[in-house]
Amino acid sequence: MANSQSEARHARWATLKAWRMELLFAVPIVTLAFYLFYTWFAVRNRYLIFLYFHDMGPGFDTTPFGWVTAGRYWMSGLVAGGAVLVPYIAANLALGRLRAYRAPVWWRLWLLCAIPLLVVIPAIVMTANDPVLPPANAAQVTGAALLGLALAVMLGRFAAERPLGLALLLIDGLALACLLTSLIRIESLSRWLAQGSAGFIYGLLFVAAAGVVLLAVTTALYGLWRRIRVPHAAALFVAGLDVAYLLLPLCHYLFWCSDDGTWTDPGYFHYISDAGNYFARSPALQTAVWVAVALVAWGVSRLRRWVRRRQMLAHRGDAS
Repeated sequence: MANSQSEARHARWATLKAWRMELLFAVPIVTLAFYLFYTWFAVRNRYLIFLYFHDMGPGFDTTPFGWVTAGRYWMSGLVAGGAVLVPYIAANLALGRLRAYRAPVWWRLWLLCAIPLLVVIPAIVMTANDPVLPPANAAQVTGAALLGLALAVMLGRFAAERPLGLALLLIDGLALACLLTSLIRIESLSRWLAQGSAGFIYGLLFVAAAGVVLLAVTTALYGLWRRIRVPHAAALFVAGLDVAYLLLPLCHYLFWCSDDGTWTDPGYFHYISDAGNYFARSPALQTAVWVAVALVAWGVSRLRRWVRRRQMLAHRGDAS
């Protein structure tokens, strides 16, 4: 009887100990998220942070609950995800150099953060400042924040265990982000052609081509640096989502909120980007773009693994 009680206590302690690293990271992440959402929705001027009644031309509803503004509300969740991603990856990159360090299991960390944020975010956005958000908008903001948080913590172990591989993975992420952000502009082609805006089309082609070139460059580097493990397609795709939907919106918030002047000017102010800068209006087109880029990630990963296998076979042949 005593032995069974001792074993039960040991099992409970082992379980708590296994989650200790996730708990250590969850506290600062939840604190940062609380600070950001409280600042945006309770402290800042809503007319500035979400650009109420901003003149974007005909067809854009920028009233407090218009479709453009609603997109800005839930984009705040992705900006918060970017704000978590940068220090989290940096921390794992640094701590991973310690032999005893074990990176958090991403789903455990996400779960520990999601539970309080499911309460905190709706409580802030539905009660603070004016106007308060209705349940539908609050649910969108909370959902985007939790999805952004999941993307932000998925690559922590990769950063801790494979620092050089992380550098190549981020280049791949930038390449896929070029495809993710350019392919959605297909829905604007007819409008650009009608307006004679050929420059936008050339810019679209340039960004897409840059993504393809970057993938080719990193594929060549994997061929040259054989000690670096080829990442799975899932890691490539997550890296692309991180750059496209977390890092770029964060950079937009921090540095690109002024059409003239720079972010160092005294009069510069930060606002949350319009979702249309990163997502297609058409759900069908957006889904097709995600599927297409996921297939690109899968194909590139397969190609790199095939090249690596050929190199290994050639090396064995030379050795024999």
